Amino acid sequence: MKKHVLLAFLAVWFVGERLAAQEPADYVDPFIGTTNFGTCNPGAVCPNGMMSVVPFNVMGSDDNRYDKDARWWSTPYEYTNSYFTGFSHVNLSGVGCPELGSLLLMPTTGELDVDYHHYGSKYEKESASPGYYTISLTKYDILAEATATPRSGLVRFTFPEGKSNILLNLGEGLTNESGAYMRKVSETEVEGMKVLGTFCYNPQAVFPIYFVMKVNKVPQASGYWKKQRPMVGVEAEWDKDQGKYKLYTKYAKDIAGDDIGAWFAFDTEKGEQIEVAMGVSFVSIANARENLEKEQHGRHFETVREEARKRWNDDLGRILVEGGTEEQKTVFYTGLYHALIHPNLLQDVNGQYPQMEGDKILTSKGNRYTVFSLWDTYRNLHQLMTLVYPERQLDMVRSMVDMYREHGWLPKWELYGRETLTMEGDPSIPVIVDTWMKGLRDFDVDLAYEAMYKSATSPGKENLLRPDNDDYMNLGYVPLREQFDNSVSHALEYYIADYALAAFAEALGKKEDAKMFRERSLGYRHYYSEEYGTFRPILPDGSFYSPFDPSQGANFEPVPGFHEGSAWNYTFYVPHDVKGLARLMGGKKNFVKKLQMVFDKGLYDPANEPDIAYPYLFSYFKGEEWRTQKLVKELLAKHFTTKPDGLPGNEDTGTMSGWAVFSMMGFYPDCPGVPEYTLTLPAFDRVTIKLNPRYYGKEKLVIEVANPKAKGDYIKAIRLGGKKCGYRISHRDLISAGHLSFEKKP
Repeated sequence: MKKHVLLAFLAVWFVGERLAAQEPADYVDPFIGTTNFGTCNPGAVCPNGMMSVVPFNVMGSDDNRYDKDARWWSTPYEYTNSYFTGFSHVNLSGVGCPELGSLLLMPTTGELDVDYHHYGSKYEKESASPGYYTISLTKYDILAEATATPRSGLVRFTFPEGKSNILLNLGEGLTNESGAYMRKVSETEVEGMKVLGTFCYNPQAVFPIYFVMKVNKVPQASGYWKKQRPMVGVEAEWDKDQGKYKLYTKYAKDIAGDDIGAWFAFDTEKGEQIEVAMGVSFVSIANARENLEKEQHGRHFETVREEARKRWNDDLGRILVEGGTEEQKTVFYTGLYHALIHPNLLQDVNGQYPQMEGDKILTSKGNRYTVFSLWDTYRNLHQLMTLVYPERQLDMVRSMVDMYREHGWLPKWELYGRETLTMEGDPSIPVIVDTWMKGLRDFDVDLAYEAMYKSATSPGKENLLRPDNDDYMNLGYVPLREQFDNSVSHALEYYIADYALAAFAEALGKKEDAKMFRERSLGYRHYYSEEYGTFRPILPDGSFYSPFDPSQGANFEPVPGFHEGSAWNYTFYVPHDVKGLARLMGGKKNFVKKLQMVFDKGLYDPANEPDIAYPYLFSYFKGEEWRTQKLVKELLAKHFTTKPDGLPGNEDTGTMSGWAVFSMMGFYPDCPGVPEYTLTLPAFDRVTIKLNPRYYGKEKLVIEVANPKAKGDYIKAIRLGGKKCGYRISHRDLISAGHLSFEKKP
């Protein structure tokens, strides 16, 4: 009897453990994308949270493969590196330029040493899950753990017996800005400010971050340090600290400088844990303290960690997948996880945030978002937000429109209230139009249209978003006026924006505007060179640029006319007029042959945005849809894996993952601003998307494969709400039907 009871107990326990392991957060691997220049990190963060607590391992040792000061480097963490110099607070994920990654918190043991070249440590037993990260520092026998709330971080250090230290380094980080201030509030608390900014070397994109840091144990001693300026001659002989880190052991008032820090010294017992809480704000020190107090409430590490995990499970659980392999589920949920990091909150718990490109402090009615890498995210990430997290997408659109209200321009690449002007185009337009077209209209539509019209029609010298607008409006294209001025790339972005704006104007009853913008959107034809069969830069006199090599520009090689890509990466980038482009190329047969050649000859770049929708373009032509199905499956398997290099390249704040998430669900928004999807075979037997009834009138959308056990890789039939449909469907029809079914060919 006892044996049977034991077996029954074990069976129940085993089933319970298996069920517990099926939470969406369990499938996320934060180490995916942390090498191969994916620029992701495994740190602790909440969905779309202001705070992230990230292991910083890109400085201080020659043993590291990559060093932030030895090359162009844009991430606080690299999987192949091995030297830890602290946890950085507030970081960017999946970007191409160095920024933030500051407020470095480091535990040590033994004699106090504040030089990061010395105090860093090798590590082992590294682990991460949504909202949590842990590492064991071999030099010190310290266990370091991190978790976060939306606006604060909490780390826990488990020390050995003896002398132990906690260091706060304000001098180092990823940012190219310098300068910080700090004051001691009590034996256990410091507060201050650090200057950040100059993203992508825009010298005026500068902003402060304010912080409050608290340790939960009174130290035996504490103080500051500051790197002293080097001296020469007799003066150098008199000052033993010149050129070195000077320890302040008796001075406890305010301190400022380019390279300063605070230290706390303890006597610890073996296994003693000390927690360090950090609150931040982009408004004030007082707000940083309020953020910390209201979000942590003095709670300890495990409680905060559990809450962060719940936040992730709630958000990731809005999409449930069944079938597929364990690896596919890991790729999918990690992709969704990456897509929910940026844009992130900017306002404090009291609603205050810094004015866009101004010095005022304003108060938001809803969530104010920041980090809009729009040249990337307008292609799929915001479409994902619209479908699955519509309340969040509406707040993002309201944030964008309010940026115009405050600054006079919609954002291009906004970062913590500053416009960095990184990349090109007018990318807010397709984001806002796409959102409106899909029924999310609770924002200031008239002001949004005013903002779009302004950037589309203002002269170039007055135009922040379209500086070459004079040529574009007068000629219908942008000529090459400097060798590497990205003229073709600029114009192609304007065409897409103008097409979306035309559709918006038409829907708002602005017929003449709609006609003008629609005609402008077809100006891409100017760039088509029959000699090469590609787009080609045009000189100011109207002739094509020569000599011309359509393959030049691969691997970020500088190339006339194009930005971060070759002519092949841009030639099919006319998502709003695919069939018109096909006619320009001589018809369907030539179009398909040429597009297939891009893949066959390795000219497709899965890591850069202009061509990521290429696989879906085949489905615009009857009989060629199989190519989309074949390519999407192959590209997912090749470029999206469960390994640290499991992204094709820079994550671009969720855009690469957005492509994977949509593609694995079986549909993709290949034309930004147009509320339609192109269909392909899902990676899973069944996908259930939990819809927000407030916006969509129903609670779920189900996508499934009717015959999942069939061995085929191609689609035999598609049914939308039980009725047969084609390979392109509208957003409205998809939501209205609530059920999309694929039948595979045997």
